[in-house]
Amino acid sequence: MTDETALIEIPARRGKAARVARGQSVKVVNTHGQQVVDTWAFNPADMSECMSMEATRATVLKMWLKVGDSYHSNNRRPMLTLVEDTSAGVHDTLLAACDNYRYGLLGCTEYHDNCTDNLKAALDALGLAAPKTPSPLNLFMNIPWTAEGGLSFEAPVSKPGDYVVLRAEMDLVVAFSACPQDILPINGELCEPVEAHFAIV
Repeated sequence: MTDETALIEIPARRGKAARVARGQSVKVVNTHGQQVVDTWAFNPADMSECMSMEATRATVLKMWLKVGDSYHSNNRRPMLTLVEDTSAGVHDTLLAACDNYRYGLLGCTEYHDNCTDNLKAALDALGLAAPKTPSPLNLFMNIPWTAEGGLSFEAPVSKPGDYVVLRAEMDLVVAFSACPQDILPINGELCEPVEAHFAIV
């Protein structure tokens, strides 16, 4: 689908953002097969309009979206449509982005890299800012739930090189964080965050 030389690195434990025009697609590659990639989208003309997991779930009536489904904004407009997915299709829409407070609850007594700060840094690099951190689309994140409402944190089920392709339904800024979670096994049993890649196609 894309020249591998066009791939842009999302560095381990860090974030990256890019502008995407309506009709273009973003290919997000799980390079090593174990890395969660927190994903956001914003309307660059109004950064308060953002991809919303809450609005998406209410619109498509699913926890896990499938090819052909769209992720919607907080203004109930389609932003990104899933057009290809070579992974097992397990992408969490429930959990908030990690932040330093989250790591405090997990026992960290000093600053810990986190997706909330990665989003801010990625947008800063484009001269942009978001009024808040929306709940992300957690690509490749395996969070099984039960009928009783319980959740568990499991290692990813994706393989090296698995990817998703998301088509922009409007002009967007997309942002990614190679999640730095190294306490829970969401980035693999070894809890070692690594880089991922994306390309605009």
